[in-house]
Amino acid sequence: MRIPKYQKIKEDLLQKIKSGEFQHGDRFYSEAELVKLYNVSSITVIRAIQELANEGYLIRIQGKGTYVSRSRKRKLVEFSDIEIYAGKTETVEVLGMEIQNDDEMNQALQLRKNEQYYKITRIRKVDGDPFLLHISYIPSRFIKKDIPDLSYYDSIYNRFKSDFSINLYDADSKETNEICFPTDENIAQLLNMKPNEPSVRQEKKTVLEDGTVAEMVISYKKWNYYKIELSSFKNQY
Repeated sequence: MRIPKYQKIKEDLLQKIKSGEFQHGDRFYSEAELVKLYNVSSITVIRAIQELANEGYLIRIQGKGTYVSRSRKRKLVEFSDIEIYAGKTETVEVLGMEIQNDDEMNQALQLRKNEQYYKITRIRKVDGDPFLLHISYIPSRFIKKDIPDLSYYDSIYNRFKSDFSINLYDADSKETNEICFPTDENIAQLLNMKPNEPSVRQEKKTVLEDGTVAEMVISYKKWNYYKIELSSFKNQY
């Protein structure tokens, strides 16, 4: 099968980036330079550059040129949420559990419109100080109906493992973190926060091997309990 010219150029340019010929943040070739270098049309080089930009290797800035991305694209990144309260007494309280059916959340959980899910609200405390609010959304198929009391769900991961032999720690997940300032009044009240204090909103979706969404959880953490560590490692291409 014949490989298109733009694809060959793209792969050659990508190798130049990976080999270190261009460092992160360096100005990259201009379109005119690439046309001359590869003896092809501008349409061909534009497509090669655009695909590299779409994949996160290049950044195109109108009126300034093209640059090699400073991101950790294609590197292995280890994320660690540091527990600065280690050694203290931690408790979990289930505040509520209710059946819901909302189109937006159904879509996030990949459920049909007529399917239901459970909303489970929990709060974590350290030495009696509330520092983390969890709001979990779980498809009803993963919820036992004959639970003794709300405390049965103080650990969602334990419930998945005990009730369905599913280890969520081994499942794929994607998490985003963002600063909320000020924190929503209702959230701040549950976390015993002062007016205008910031919090960290964490949204995480966990997906099983077959593509089933097991849990969508939105958490709010007090700013003074938030500390992370990021370590990046060179990946083998």
